[in-house]
Amino acid sequence: MKAIITVLGRDRAGIIAAVSGLLFEQNVNILDISQTILSGYFSMTMFVDVSKMTIPFTQMQEALGAESERLGVEARMQRSEIFDAMHRI
Repeated sequence: MKAIITVLGRDRAGIIAAVSGLLFEQNVNILDISQTILSGYFSMTMFVDVSKMTIPFTQMQEALGAESERLGVEARMQRSEIFDAMHRI
């Protein structure tokens, strides 16, 4: 199963390290990543494989939410099927 992770907020050191570290701890594989900084705002989108994740999807969403709060950014993880379904309509 695949998922999309988005991270948005004021730029600061350590955002990518913290998010990717959390994913690594739960055996989530990053398949693709795009990040940019626009006028001091950080934006990142990740396409990840969660098929070997060590915790349930909802628990990972909660962990990502807690980490994003600590970092002062907004992060969200959604199943990629949601995006696939939107394009079939």
